[in-house]
Amino acid sequence: MQFAETRLPRVFIVDLDRVEDDRGFFARSWCAEEFRREGLNPALCQCNVSFNRRRGTLRGMHLQVAPHAEAKLVRVTRGAIFDVALDLRPDSPRFRQWIGVRLDAENHRALYLPEGVAHGFLTLEDDSEVFYQMSHPHAPTSARGYRHDDPAFGIEWPESVLHISDRDRAHPLFETAAPESKPGSESSG
Repeated sequence: MQFAETRLPRVFIVDLDRVEDDRGFFARSWCAEEFRREGLNPALCQCNVSFNRRRGTLRGMHLQVAPHAEAKLVRVTRGAIFDVALDLRPDSPRFRQWIGVRLDAENHRALYLPEGVAHGFLTLEDDSEVFYQMSHPHAPTSARGYRHDDPAFGIEWPESVLHISDRDRAHPLFETAAPESKPGSESSG
């Protein structure tokens, strides 16, 4: 695998090292030892799939805070998404900054998000399927969410948001969220 750090510290684009022939290609998509060598969390305890019927579907911005903070590796197995990592680590030099990466079934690219980085995506094609690998099981008491259109972040989505859940639409703005609900607060969890 090839690891390319983005401008957000410890957020990596992960590309496959393909061994190609006339049949197609073979590649390793996960290796705990390679992640460990890069200084990334190699724990893997849960995998999820998000299937999205319609282009313009937005999911996010989501994260889990301590004591159940999770790292994620996100890959598209069908279709295409604009995947966003939002740095919410209070001690990060890129706090409240974001990056967006196109992940699709053709480029086989993945995005690694460490603990404290929120995640969201917008589907760019109908019938897009997203595969997540996480370092910690889902813990509802540690789940947090913020608005995808929060001016505190200024995320520039490449297309219009056409479909969004009531839950994601109701997430608070970061500036008005209760202090105990923000990452890094002593009472999170």
